[in-house]
Amino acid sequence: MPSPSMSLPPHLVYRDHQLVMEGVALASLARTHGTPLFAYSKAAILDALAAYQRGLAGRPHLICYAMKANSSLAILQVLVRAGCGLDIVSGGELERALAVGCSPEKIIFSGVGKTRGEMRRALQVGIGCFNVESEAELEVLDEVARDMGLRAPVSIRVNPNVDAKTHPYISTGLKGNKFGIAHERVVQTYLRAAACKGLRVAGIDCHIGSQITETGPYLDAMDRVLELVDAIEAAGVPIEHIDFGGGLGIDYAGDTPPSADALWQQLLERIDTRGHGHRKICIEPGRSLIGNAGICLTEVLYLKPGDQKNFLIVDAAMNDLPRPAMYEAYHRIVPVQPHDEPALVWDVVGPVCESGDWLGRDRNLAVKPGDLLAVLSAGAYCMSMASNYNTRGRAMEVLVDGDKALVIRHRETAQDQFRMERLLP
Repeated sequence: MPSPSMSLPPHLVYRDHQLVMEGVALASLARTHGTPLFAYSKAAILDALAAYQRGLAGRPHLICYAMKANSSLAILQVLVRAGCGLDIVSGGELERALAVGCSPEKIIFSGVGKTRGEMRRALQVGIGCFNVESEAELEVLDEVARDMGLRAPVSIRVNPNVDAKTHPYISTGLKGNKFGIAHERVVQTYLRAAACKGLRVAGIDCHIGSQITETGPYLDAMDRVLELVDAIEAAGVPIEHIDFGGGLGIDYAGDTPPSADALWQQLLERIDTRGHGHRKICIEPGRSLIGNAGICLTEVLYLKPGDQKNFLIVDAAMNDLPRPAMYEAYHRIVPVQPHDEPALVWDVVGPVCESGDWLGRDRNLAVKPGDLLAVLSAGAYCMSMASNYNTRGRAMEVLVDGDKALVIRHRETAQDQFRMERLLP
């Protein structure tokens, strides 16, 4: 259980007994727009990006935001306008990237199941690189590119068998995971790629997981990748860039991940020591850019005391905030307008008809019906994984910029959901 005195995320503060994001009182946002409501701090997003930019300053590099963390168009615009490229994992994300004006050469296409149609569209617009995840994918991409009279730039994703020390659902660098090509087959696969007329070898890629809070796994993975670069080039295949993925964690519950600039200072020292300081570095941070920038506002509907558990029922649910139901993930939950009354221990739950619909267990809160709560660190993997379960509309989103708040996604209605369906004649 985190300490009640734990500091709030960046640009979030209590002022005059009100929770304020930048210059906007969150209670006023809820009164104006209703709940559930996601709010994001633009300054927090840009501050998080600036740490990566400082860490890689003076080096040839490309920072591509992993948009699966949060693909709302305005969020993508903020990052693209600040110099980011985008890391995509589907054809739909490609269209989002193009819609916000991302230069195609700054788009990296990751993911284990790219379709031929997705490959064709990405080649048509001229994306920067495909991160290839299997030998079978390599063959299909070669065929598609040759049919189009093009050469696809590729980086082969290595599975280094490194434990990221994170939740098993978001660990991606072990032999038992579905991602990448096994370490012992990498050189052979590069020789195969170099012989394909529809492919151009551009780099090497490695991503070991998400919500990583220690530097050790990164250093272990880097050592393995640099060994492979030496072996691949010794076999006659040049490597232009090294892609180290993303995965840096954030503070959900007293977590202490390194800052992005401190992490990259250590990683670059290791790269220089190994003689690879001249190479271009590509990275794809997601959660660490957006996670702590967002909160979800929710209203207390009912208090339901019980013999074994006290339930605090709110209007946000697992369709809005899926991480607790999926991973048993922890999000801090704090009052928007605190009370002086003694707190009780509550399970914070939503209205969805599932026992798994909970947002927080055993939370000390002083609340009454009609109060507002803020679920913190909700910028990543919440709205991007939101659903319409129980025919619930997806929440509204606002972007806070100083003392202004701009609606960046309107609240979804039942009619919006019906739009793609048809009644029988």
